[in-house]
Amino acid sequence: MIDLFAGCGGMTSGFAAAGGYRPVMAVEWDLQAAATYAANFGEDHIRWSDIAAVPDSAIPEVDVIVGGPPCQGFSNLGSKDVNDPRNSLWREYLRFVRKARPSVFVIENVDRFLASTEFALLQAETEGYELSFGILLASDFGVPQRRRRTIVIGSRIGRIPLPVATHPRGRWHTVGDVLRGLPERPVTTALPKSVVEFFGRELPGPFKSPDLHIGRNPTPLSLERYRHIPPGGGRFDLPTELLPRCWREKKTGTTDVMGRLRWDEPSVTIRTEFYKPEKGRYLHPQWEPGDGGHRVDRPITHLEAARLQSFPDSFEWCGTKIEVARQIGNAVPPSLARAIAEHLKPYLTGAEPTAPTCPLCR
Repeated sequence: MIDLFAGCGGMTSGFAAAGGYRPVMAVEWDLQAAATYAANFGEDHIRWSDIAAVPDSAIPEVDVIVGGPPCQGFSNLGSKDVNDPRNSLWREYLRFVRKARPSVFVIENVDRFLASTEFALLQAETEGYELSFGILLASDFGVPQRRRRTIVIGSRIGRIPLPVATHPRGRWHTVGDVLRGLPERPVTTALPKSVVEFFGRELPGPFKSPDLHIGRNPTPLSLERYRHIPPGGGRFDLPTELLPRCWREKKTGTTDVMGRLRWDEPSVTIRTEFYKPEKGRYLHPQWEPGDGGHRVDRPITHLEAARLQSFPDSFEWCGTKIEVARQIGNAVPPSLARAIAEHLKPYLTGAEPTAPTCPLCR
């Protein structure tokens, strides 16, 4: 397989865990993300490069290509500029498809991608491949997170439908499934002082999962705000005197801002600034009513965010705190990728389908 726009390796992690898939090439332009990929899957086959700089002659023939072209131009959080140059990077993805001639390719993107002009153009340029596409909810595939993503499967071995939910509502994994048991009070706000070399450059890392359980130093005002937010609540639960002017004047919308997670539900979408409660519903779920109620008034840690993204604790990370957070938030959840990989296997091998596996269901 080839992993394009590989990031830190969420897609490769899921496909490798499914068994039977061997990455022979990956491409990622961000140095820290490429280093994280190399730390987990080897430096020998990943190219730290702009995808457009990879010549056709370097592209091997493979069975599968996966990847998620950058989505900022389509995202609700982006400018939604139809002329955003990042929108056309799918053309580079298709260049790899034409050269490598995989039996199957998989594209992952934000849910808005399906309604974009670029997706209509993509459909017109995939001659020889039958496409299946739709929006999958990550929590339906073993990820303790309500993350909606467009998935496109292209096949030249006969149409392959999208996978059906392996964990439909009622069997969703929750915040509590992956966060309970972790220390409530992180003992540090900093990553260890460690340096590793990849691609001839020195970078912070590699960091083990326990290293990512790092806190912040909120101001007294922030702590007082956190104290008032119950599970499932948000900025509308704050007393008027604790509201900044912008929130006092904005009576509707942004309901997740300064929100607290619930133990018994999947999390909201983990984004790149999950460590800032003012950006979304990222407060720790522990909160009991009453003056003496047990509360954990802090945002989730990098480790907790990685677990909510379904990364295994064995995964290693490179980069600063901000760079690692960006890798976590941008990644394809490995459990979603694994479910897709297991779904594709019978079509690629002719074997009988088997029940999908899930690390949290053991």
